[in-house]
Amino acid sequence: MQPIIYDLAVSADGFIAGPDADISKFPQSSPAVDDYFERLKTYACAIMGRATYEFGYDFGLAPGDNPYPHMRTLVFSQSLSLPDGADVEIVRHDAFDHVAALKSSSDGPIYLCGGGEFAGWALSEGLIDLLRLKRAPIFLGAGTRLFGDHAPGCDAELRQSKLYPDGMLFQEFALGR
Repeated sequence: MQPIIYDLAVSADGFIAGPDADISKFPQSSPAVDDYFERLKTYACAIMGRATYEFGYDFGLAPGDNPYPHMRTLVFSQSLSLPDGADVEIVRHDAFDHVAALKSSSDGPIYLCGGGEFAGWALSEGLIDLLRLKRAPIFLGAGTRLFGDHAPGCDAELRQSKLYPDGMLFQEFALGR
């Protein structure tokens, strides 16, 4: 059984993006970001919602392209339309069953990429095993919350913590059911 790992940057006040999906205040280069890129190499599969996938368009991702070419990538959406021959898979129905089957069949850990609302749904369904946060020393005040607007609380066990000289704080939590 492979774990689902939500691995992302978050502001000190709990936002993964500011208003209008602005991420410009997050450090784009730092030792914490370098470590994140190393972790990306360990994931076999990426899952995300439509909004996270389409967010990539602002950074040059073309519809249908895989933002993580070394990973199998699935986008969960009932409305996303992609060209024939797309390099990503769209999951339109039975999201819970699809993710549960993926946890059993994936060749390695599953990266839950971005997405407050999708992550909130996954948390509410008990699907997230690990939470890996790169806490940035910034306050955004508003924007996209870590787990969207509807996530329930859960127990968490701190497994790892590392403070970087630039103020970034990495934390890894095992999430309880």
